[in-house]
Amino acid sequence: MRAMGLTRDAIQRRRAFVGLTADDLTEIAAAKSAVQSTVDQHVDAFFGYLANIPEARGVMQNREALGLARQLKRQHLLAMVEGDYGEGYVEQRLKLAQLYSQVGLELAVFLGAFNQLLHSLEGVAGNHFPSLCKVAFFDIGLICDVLIYERERVIRIQSEAIRELSTPVLQIRERLLLLPIIGVVDTHRAHQIMQNLLAAVRAKRAKVVVMDVTGVATIDSKVANHLLQTVAAARLMGAEVIVTGISAEVAQSLVALGIDLGKVTAIGDLQGGLEDAERLLEED
Repeated sequence: MRAMGLTRDAIQRRRAFVGLTADDLTEIAAAKSAVQSTVDQHVDAFFGYLANIPEARGVMQNREALGLARQLKRQHLLAMVEGDYGEGYVEQRLKLAQLYSQVGLELAVFLGAFNQLLHSLEGVAGNHFPSLCKVAFFDIGLICDVLIYERERVIRIQSEAIRELSTPVLQIRERLLLLPIIGVVDTHRAHQIMQNLLAAVRAKRAKVVVMDVTGVATIDSKVANHLLQTVAAARLMGAEVIVTGISAEVAQSLVALGIDLGKVTAIGDLQGGLEDAERLLEED
């Protein structure tokens, strides 16, 4: 709840968004008995819809998850007519939404099932249904937010993992690191390279870093300046950086851009760079 900003004030604002008033609470109380006595019917309506949707196999074919989901949905429906929609109620909704996320229930599929649930509730709530609908929309907002939040969280984790894999810092031996750079290097990735390298220099107490750019086809002025800043920052931390594998095309581009590589130790290939690094370590 805290991660999603669901404070007491935020929950109160959400209730206001759907127009939930004291009069609605009176209407919901009047429908309470009818909903409670038919709660299993409404649970069946929700999961009966999911049973016919191939995209819902993640929950329907997982016996443990399905049992828990049905239990939480039943608790949800009973709580819907209790008239208390504070932090405890919201926490219950989040648990159910997290379960949906874990089994991969898509938002569109959930909304379809919830629509069937509303049709089922309408049949027993009668004239009190519009007030109950406000609670339902309050719930939908919470469930949708959790599903979106969890999807974005997974994407962030995957993106971070991809960035780490795309800029690995390898320890060749004590005090010697290798940073192979492959593919397109934009400003964002250049910044990530600097962060990863400096963190590794400190963690491994490195004295020499071989930065191999054999797999980089093009480098523009912004990226070149970022890499030069990385070299300078590593030196400030006590590590010498050797750049290897600069292609003829990249070299010509850097010269044309007026990039000064005079303070950079550059070696033609990776093997030569590692040999030079070994000599530096022996002299140390």
